[in-house]
Amino acid sequence: MRWRQGRRSENIEDRRGQSPRSGNRLGNLFALAPLLLRSKKAWLILGVIVAIYYFSGGLEYLPGGGQPPPLSTEQPGQPGTPGDEVADFVSVVLADTEDTWDQLFQTAGLQYQPPKLVLYHDTVRSACGFNTAAVGPFYCPDDSKIYLDLDFLSDLKQLDAPGDFAFGYVIAHEVGHHVQNQLGTTQKVQQARLQSDKATANRLSVMLELQADCFAGVWAYYANRDRQMLEPGDLEEGLAAASAVGDDRLQKRTGRAVSPDAFTHGSAKQRVYWFKQGFNSGDVTKCNTFAALAGQ
Repeated sequence: MRWRQGRRSENIEDRRGQSPRSGNRLGNLFALAPLLLRSKKAWLILGVIVAIYYFSGGLEYLPGGGQPPPLSTEQPGQPGTPGDEVADFVSVVLADTEDTWDQLFQTAGLQYQPPKLVLYHDTVRSACGFNTAAVGPFYCPDDSKIYLDLDFLSDLKQLDAPGDFAFGYVIAHEVGHHVQNQLGTTQKVQQARLQSDKATANRLSVMLELQADCFAGVWAYYANRDRQMLEPGDLEEGLAAASAVGDDRLQKRTGRAVSPDAFTHGSAKQRVYWFKQGFNSGDVTKCNTFAALAGQ
């Protein structure tokens, strides 16, 4: 991709400097010590709890517990500085999606509010709960933020989907979820899923994900047409990434039988189709996956 001359986004929130062991998180525990230390058994319990704090990073860093840890004094490279090229790339792609969707929203008489993109390492807490990097990039509609561990770029390579545009597709897909959230689509689908059986809920999830793929294609259309960001081979990288994260491909990789009823993101073929639908047309109205897939 031709990205280095692009604008950098101001909506990057870098949490990679956070340390689970930062701050005085044992204060409340030791405040209870007089109540605990009345027997040998209590001493043993306290020792176990202290060990949990030190070796797991603190109870508040587990699901449902307390607040996120404070930033450590360590300062990681900031997006846009030498030595942090991947973060710099993410910032440029995010800025380009901002420009694309701002214009499309204006054309429709709407106002686009860009998402924040949170860079983290290994673990993160969002308004949607606690997550590890194992879940991959995700969007939280409750705080309108995208969460991204940059090590996912290595995961894409392991999935046989290397390349900068492949990573750009992933970012644009998560931005697509933010667009859905702004348009009210996310809320409607969530409500419908709550009222549906599991198979139907999964189908609705697939429709939502495929629409985000189509929206990613729409972004790529304008990035290519208006700003000439794509180079030869980039589209193929994006299509390879879309295919690699298809539910059927991922099920096969984990040794499971392919089960369409268990799909939540769509098959490799579907994901490629809908990304191309957005890329070939640049037309958001061509991304109505709900109407297209309702009768299938």
